[in-house]
Amino acid sequence: MSTQTPATRALTQAKVAFRVMEYDYVSGQDKIGLHAAEAIGADPGRVLKTLMVEVDGKPACAVIPSDRSLSMKRVAAAFGGKAATMMPPDKAERLTGFHTGGISPFGQKRRVPVAFEASALAEPEVVINGGKRGMMVALAPADALAASGGAPHPLCAD
Repeated sequence: MSTQTPATRALTQAKVAFRVMEYDYVSGQDKIGLHAAEAIGADPGRVLKTLMVEVDGKPACAVIPSDRSLSMKRVAAAFGGKAATMMPPDKAERLTGFHTGGISPFGQKRRVPVAFEASALAEPEVVINGGKRGMMVALAPADALAASGGAPHPLCAD
């Protein structure tokens, strides 16, 4: 399986150290992030899922631990809006250039604002989708923020 994706190219271009972790992606999984964490043998709290949202009708990207849920109220506040909704999968695929289950905050076709769950950034290393199904990248949280242009915010429901 090739490990060259727009996401890994963006990380390389940003001069960010990362390592690729591959696993057997199972189509139709309900909780893709939890499946990925189990498949690579990592703590679900440091395996982050990339969720595309719309805040007051504008696209944005929220990155949170795979074992947590978004608070739409907190997402709206993080992006300076009043209301947030999940972006429909087909729209997320067109906007990012990635397939659902393989969406990464790095190297998206159209750059959008990115927010990371602040509590997840306390980990020494986080694991985030590498731009295709079955491929993750492990990197330092500060590098993930820098490469994505993201900012830390409280995004998860309590």
